Amino acid sequence: MKLITKEIEKAFAKQGDTSQKSMAEIKIVAKFFGGGACSWYLYEKLDADIYMAFVTLGDPEMAECGTVSMQELESIKFPPFGLGVERDMYFTPLSRTLEDVMETVKAGGHV
Repeated sequence: MKLITKEIEKAFAKQGDTSQKSMAEIKIVAKFFGGGACSWYLYEKLDADIYMAFVTLGDPEMAECGTVSMQELESIKFPPFGLGVERDMYFTPLSRTLEDVMETVKAGGHV
């Protein structure tokens, strides 16, 4: 499965630089998941490989924002079957704010 589609690329371009925006102004562009409990909510493209994302690896209290490498995401294989990271095909780009997603995840909910 292709993680970054043309639609997602356009949404990153529309979002642009988020460094001067509040969490309520930043929109999530893409959601990826894998391993049963891991989710990546990407909101800014920094370069060809690096993205800003809100990431939870199973513990909502430890979820945080940071950078992720698309190359590394594409190389992850989860045991025991070696499944990779997948794009949530039902997530609509720019439909949820970073603030909303962070509050939902940290409260133990799912997006």
